[in-house]
Amino acid sequence: MTSPGVPRVLILSAGMGAGHDGVAAELARRLAARGVVTDTADVLDLLPLRLGAALRRGYRWAVGNAPWLYELVYRVFFVSRHPPPASPLTLVVAARLERLVRRARPAAVVSTFHVAAQAAGHLRAKGRLGAPSVVVVTDFAAHRLWLHPGNDAYLCSDEATAAYVAEATGRPARPHAPLVRPEFAAARRAASGSREHGRRVIISAGSWGVGRVEEAARVLAATGRYVPVVLCGGNERLRRRLRSAVGPGLALGWRDDVPGLLASAYALVDNAAGLTCKEAFAAGVPVISYRPIPGHGRDGALAMARAGLGRYARGPAELVEALDELGELGELDRPGGLNGLDALGELDRPGGLDRLDGWRGGPGATGRAALLARADALFLAPQAEDLLPLGPGTA
Repeated sequence: MTSPGVPRVLILSAGMGAGHDGVAAELARRLAARGVVTDTADVLDLLPLRLGAALRRGYRWAVGNAPWLYELVYRVFFVSRHPPPASPLTLVVAARLERLVRRARPAAVVSTFHVAAQAAGHLRAKGRLGAPSVVVVTDFAAHRLWLHPGNDAYLCSDEATAAYVAEATGRPARPHAPLVRPEFAAARRAASGSREHGRRVIISAGSWGVGRVEEAARVLAATGRYVPVVLCGGNERLRRRLRSAVGPGLALGWRDDVPGLLASAYALVDNAAGLTCKEAFAAGVPVISYRPIPGHGRDGALAMARAGLGRYARGPAELVEALDELGELGELDRPGGLNGLDALGELDRPGGLDRLDGWRGGPGATGRAALLARADALFLAPQAEDLLPLGPGTA
């Protein structure tokens, strides 16, 4: 049992890749540092008959082997203007979540996965959840399954997403600083002013090692100007294929030193528009989306490009062009430049805000300095843990 006066937060996530769990874990770490007790639950585990495990396997198979099928599901259930009725699975999750909430008695429920947002919103709307329900939207493009008017508040990746969510739900929605482990910012500081990019480009295949990353690696290797380093996650078969097709030492399995790898890279080529992109932002590395996974991956990549946070390359020629146009180290990476990690301090100085706005460039600016300045500005938003309704005494 929690000691009297110590708040408890129930965090709901899902092991669909590593992104949702990564956000949940970082939020839990930050809350624990403030003396808040946290419980984290995978909503897929609330489904009976191991249906959650089956859904996880099905999603992983579809994204890796039949992307057209996941695209169809996404279009029908996630973004259709005439969606089908609420999923029975959501109602099952809601019923079991209600029992979990009775046991945990949290001061707040925080969802980092869309099924959790639907279940918690349903309970809240029916008066069966007494604690406030907050949704952390981990995508840059919020599809309809993130949205339920029963939830009390939404925390979003950027201002554009927050504005859309607030209009769609009628509930408060605010941008928050990315929930990224501090190791990425530390790696950026360690590399600032002394790193040698060496034109090494990190290609991310996510924790499951999915997507058309082999094509990206071959395109970059063929230029002779860029060295592709593919993060294959847990896909050992992909790593073996790449080692034989592109060259030894360029295909890496699961790594614990990703902060350092990112901070020393020239750029990140990504296909999911998720947590890895935000980690790259914290590490001071520009992001190019290429052959994104269908559905939320593609929509998120497009949303990032519209916001000027990255480039979207639609083919091999555009990928190479986008990398070439990044240029060398910009002023943001040099000693004395405006480093977004210290931007909060910069804003305390006369003219700091004007200086930051100047670095962002116009809406069409896509060089290294402009991309990084816009990404750095995300970290000026309030911290997610500061926006949770936990009452006094938790700061």
